[in-house]
Parts: sequence; C-alpha cells; structure tokens
Amino acid sequence: MNESLRPRPTERPTERQERPRNAAATRLRLLEAAADLFAERGYERTTVRAIAERSGANQALLFRYFGSKEGLLTEVVARGSLEQLRATPPEELFETALRSMLTRSAPGADRSLEVYLRSVGRGDEASGTLRELGGEYQKVLAGLAPSGDGALRADLAMAWLLGIGLMRTVAASEPLAGADPDTVCRLVLDTLAPFWTTSEAGGPGEDDR
Repeated sequence: MNESLRPRPTERPTERQERPRNAAATRLRLLEAAADLFAERGYERTTVRAIAERSGANQALLFRYFGSKEGLLTEVVARGSLEQLRATPPEELFETALRSMLTRSAPGADRSLEVYLRSVGRGDEASGTLRELGGEYQKVLAGLAPSGDGALRADLAMAWLLGIGLMRTVAASEPLAGADPDTVCRLVLDTLAPFWTTSEAGGPGEDDR
C-alpha cells in the first residue's frame, strides 16, 4: 500500500504543549480545594488525600507543585490574604476582611482568615505561616491609629474581626450566623470608626493642647 495513502493516526499535542495549561489548572484546583478544606476543618485535620480528592488531582501532583502540605498552605495564604493586604488601602482593610469573612461562600471569596481561625494556636506546623499572616494585618491596622498604642488597637480590632468570624462561621451562632453582611458591616464599622481617631484614654486630645 502506498505510504502516502495510509491513514495517519490522529495527531495529539505533545506532552510539552499540554503540560503548562494542565499544570496551571491543576495547581489552581489544588489551591481552591485546600483553601476550602483548611477553612472548614483547620490545617491539622485536613489530609493531603482529602485535598487531592476534592480537587480531582493525584496526591503526587500536590507534592510536585507545592513540596508539602505546609507549602500548599503558604501559597493559599499568599494567594488570599497577603494578596488582599497588598491590594487594599489601609483604611479599607478591616472592612474588606470583614466582608470576605461574611460572604465566604461567594465565588472568589478569600477564606484565609477562616483558615487562621481554625488552625492557629494548635502548635502544628502551620502556626508560623498563620502568625505571619496575623502580623501583617496588625502592622497595617496599627498604622491607622494616631497614638502610640497602635499595635494594641490593631490587636483589639483583629480580636473583634476574628471573634465575629468565630461566632458566625465556626459556632454558627444566631442571629449573627444568618445576619445580612451589609447590616453587620454597618453596625461594626460605625462602632469602630472612632477607635482609629480618638486619642489614648487618659491622654490629651487635640482640643486639650
């Protein structure tokens, strides 16, 4: 039979052509699955197998792309809250973080603070990464305070933020768990506004100098 007339097998893209697109999609699925599971169960109770199953990827790919479960957590945090920190004006950070926590089921919502809530303080390998996340938030929020106690005010604001998240997402306490996000934001932000502008208790205010 003439070779020129022999049916040719259907051409397929080479492995090299397929890999970049597939790798990027697989990495994204792993990141999204890990973010959801870390937020739902905490870092310690989330297994590599569960992440792989939810993402539809092989466990070996998780280790290939991220090195370890801790490496995956680092990227989840960087992709979520650290990205948000860099992109958000300091004066809008608290509201942005609060809305993200209140609307966690919305597509693309950042769940890093939920991961923080369920994972930090347990003494596991994730603590360092999560404390770094908390420190970055504190640093930005402390810069909003006019007095010398900015770090304390920032910690108090973070405690309120995380307390709201704990009551709404972990304890599922009503009526907060089912409250409208806009209503919660309005009540919290109206109360918090003077927190960044009033001078330290017992110290002179602007009108006293």
